[in-house]
Amino acid sequence: MVSNTSPVGGDDVFEGLLKKETASVEQRTVAERAHSQAAQSEKRMQELLFQNSTLPVTLSSIQIHGASHTRRSFLDPLFQPLVEDSRNAGYTLAEMLEQVGSTVEKLHKFAMTQSTNTHPLVYEEIFHPNILLHLSRPSHLDPSSSPTDLDVSLRVRERSRLMLKTGTDLGNTEGSAYGSMLLRNIFGGAEHLSLNASAGTRTRSAYSAEFSTPIRSNPDLRLSIDGLASSTHKPWASHEEALKGGGIKLNWATRNGDRFQLGYSNTWRQLTGLAPGASATVRNDAGDSVKSAITYIFQRDRRDNPMLPQSGYLVKTTTEVAGWGALGGDVGFSKSEMELSGALPIPIPGVKGFSGVSIGGGLRGGLLYPLPLSYGLGGASPSRLNDRFTLGGPTDVRGFSLGGLGPRDGGDALGGDVFAAGSLNMLIPLPRAGVESPFRIQLFANGGRLVAMRNKTKSNDTASGQRMSAESVWNSMISATSKVGTGLPSIAAGVGLVYAHPVARFELNFSLPLVTRRGEEARKGLQVGVGINFL
Repeated sequence: MVSNTSPVGGDDVFEGLLKKETASVEQRTVAERAHSQAAQSEKRMQELLFQNSTLPVTLSSIQIHGASHTRRSFLDPLFQPLVEDSRNAGYTLAEMLEQVGSTVEKLHKFAMTQSTNTHPLVYEEIFHPNILLHLSRPSHLDPSSSPTDLDVSLRVRERSRLMLKTGTDLGNTEGSAYGSMLLRNIFGGAEHLSLNASAGTRTRSAYSAEFSTPIRSNPDLRLSIDGLASSTHKPWASHEEALKGGGIKLNWATRNGDRFQLGYSNTWRQLTGLAPGASATVRNDAGDSVKSAITYIFQRDRRDNPMLPQSGYLVKTTTEVAGWGALGGDVGFSKSEMELSGALPIPIPGVKGFSGVSIGGGLRGGLLYPLPLSYGLGGASPSRLNDRFTLGGPTDVRGFSLGGLGPRDGGDALGGDVFAAGSLNMLIPLPRAGVESPFRIQLFANGGRLVAMRNKTKSNDTASGQRMSAESVWNSMISATSKVGTGLPSIAAGVGLVYAHPVARFELNFSLPLVTRRGEEARKGLQVGVGINFL
């Protein structure tokens, strides 16, 4: 007897697959329907607001829901002026929404964070970014309400008040492990306390603490107090530097996005742990010093993406004055640095819209000018090793070792008092990754020059510790500045791969030094760079 039967459970298998496929189709249909309804609802709301934009209204009340750990005295300065002025302001609906929106934007700034190394102002994220706004009419039972009254309700979600983080970093010839703790909204007024500790191959140990608070509930005006203790190995100059100190900073921003910082710091520094082969110049600067300084930072950032700029520009200036007037300390100088950078998108024939190809460039320059100490001993002391500029490495002049440019004493990089550096690069998307990918191929050429005021390796010169008259300082500075533009700078070119992570930028480059001055340390081959600020 011959029989024709299906495998056991065959129908069940096909039915199961069919049900899963049907359920998947239904889920997609429901999601598409919900998205369509939300889009239509938003469109109707926009049309309704547009049609009633000239409708006279008054703002009756503002209620904030979800801010259980945030003080009312912190929120009132943001919203109370709107309520107090609204009843006699003669608002139209459009004007009222504009003013409420401007105030809500300030609240949004407490829902975002920015890196201190990229911007001198940090917004502390105490709320989640999805802040909801709802308009409603007051209850008809309220005898004090008028027909033009509107109530505004905001719903926020507070972030966790405690954040712990540990991890490892690798880059710039250094590996390290770190741990950090962040306490948010400590007293209900967007205050934060940040505690950090790290240890690594170059930074032996580093501990820091910072307390920050907004002033008068203004997210664009913050005051911070910080302290630090660290010990860092400087392999390019055969020593370690230990730091202990603290400071206070005032940060503010303007409506056009410009950012400013004014700060004071007092730091005890020690050059110690000298290597057996340390040069005479390094040994001469070894020991203790105290720096008491005022610092001012200005930054205008109009780049579309700080980690992977495709368009826009950056202007940043830093000015530091130490040991002058009533500042005290035992080092005196004025130190100024300027950075200019920009990028332009390049259209590609046959490619519609943004091609992802861009050309960028940057210029940096700095000058350190010795000043007489506050107590005045008949002249200015020459700059110290730990105050001078260093140049060279995978995040500034690629193709050279860390501190590889500038004057040297034996195997030690001494730094310089005047420098200039520039770069030109082209970023190209990977063939199959597309323009939205954070990966780019980089073609670059960069160069720089670092000059000391005098040859600090000679015992009869400023390195011996003798003081310089004002005329001597001025003449030496003019001479050093003129040398920066004399002859070709040290130059390198190469190709690499760039990955723009939201936290940092990673580069893997192959560099070829083209021009190298005598004594400088060029580096042909692969270099890895990790940071947030590249030349």
